[in-house]
Amino acid sequence: MQNHKFRLICSALLIFIVLLGGFSYWLFYSRFASTAAHTYLYIDKDDNIDSIYTKLEQTAHPQQILGLKMMCKILDYDTHIRTGKYEVGNGYNTVTIVRNLRNKHQVPVRLVIPNVRTLEKLSAQLGKVIEPDSTELIQCFRDSAICKQFGYDVATLSCIFIPNTYEIYWDITPEKLLSKMKKESDKFWTEERKQKAEDKGLTIVEAITLASIVDQETANNVEKPAIAGMYLNRLRKNMLLQADPTVKFALQQFALRRILHEHLKYDSPYNTYIYKGLPPGPISVPAISSIDAVLNAENNDYIYMCAKEDFSGCHNFAKTYSEHLQNARKYTRALNQRGIK
Repeated sequence: MQNHKFRLICSALLIFIVLLGGFSYWLFYSRFASTAAHTYLYIDKDDNIDSIYTKLEQTAHPQQILGLKMMCKILDYDTHIRTGKYEVGNGYNTVTIVRNLRNKHQVPVRLVIPNVRTLEKLSAQLGKVIEPDSTELIQCFRDSAICKQFGYDVATLSCIFIPNTYEIYWDITPEKLLSKMKKESDKFWTEERKQKAEDKGLTIVEAITLASIVDQETANNVEKPAIAGMYLNRLRKNMLLQADPTVKFALQQFALRRILHEHLKYDSPYNTYIYKGLPPGPISVPAISSIDAVLNAENNDYIYMCAKEDFSGCHNFAKTYSEHLQNARKYTRALNQRGIK
């Protein structure tokens, strides 16, 4: 009789252990998300434990939320909330997710630094990918004290950005982003590239500034070294660069299709029709192809260039002013024929 009772107790205990194990697995170790696809949780500085639960309820099974709340309570997670982008799908279970949340094991994001005209435009695009918004970013980029920390001023800070794709964390601060970009810029500027700039009488900032003009003159990579060579010739001769893109930048009117005499009179240090030499800083974040075009500029005798009358985006180059005037008349005639003002 006693043996029978003992066996019943053991059986009941075994069933309880199995059920408890199954229940624990169901709560903590089964797949958290309702889909096996990659799913991410973004925790920003304004989130609290309740807002995190609300975000996760859109992703998880009800029992997983219960398990999550139990673990968060046991681990006192509500006092250890850390911002970031976290994987909560892809087959992850509750235990792994809570561990990652508490230890700030984030998933990196791929940040593309694009070839853009202004830091305002860059800030707007970056603000769509990382936690700091465009306002926070541009305030940082326009802070002279912060710029100075990285060896630039407000006019030259764009030199720190080399268009490429980088891995960073979503909740990176604007200052840490600049620190990351400075490291990447230092990697880009190898001894070979620095020597090529020096051989042309250019600092790194000057090389990027000239590259930004070349970049805005054409999207044709084949033509870029010729344009760079022409501008270097003008610099050596102490001539005005007379680069139309600098006038557009000065006016902040990038859609202009025709530069008129009234535009050329606009008083700005960026207007290379008025002020000799390079402008105070880049007029865009130039593509790597444009930077390398300056460093590997074509050795030519061109002094002038004018957009081709076929609107192909290419240019007619000239060694003399009379030849340039002929090219300019062709282009002006084509503009008039198309009614472009």
